[in-house]
Amino acid sequence: MRWGGPALRLTVLVGDTDLWHHRPLAGEIVRRARAAGLAGASVFHGVEGYGAGRAVHSAGLLSISDGLPVAVVIVDRAERVRAFLPRLDELLGSRGLVTVEEVDVYGGPEADG
Repeated sequence: MRWGGPALRLTVLVGDTDLWHHRPLAGEIVRRARAAGLAGASVFHGVEGYGAGRAVHSAGLLSISDGLPVAVVIVDRAERVRAFLPRLDELLGSRGLVTVEEVDVYGGPEADG
């Protein structure tokens, strides 16, 4: 069944070298989102960016490619996304940036539950 209507988009911005217990942090966020029953999560790997430290990281041939930006994007119904937010606190600590935005979904797959 497909659904549409109001939802929230949760975006978590971290670096590709950020780890959680020796595993990529972005992957751990996806794993926990799945365990929480969220409709879906995608990880997008950036080619250039900078964060609070103001150092630019780039995938260019002559530049340091550690710490490239990674965005984990999750879209689901508002109550599901808001219930997931406290689970991010343990993972992120002082790392990363989290944004929550209202979106309208058109034709997305219905999540279980």
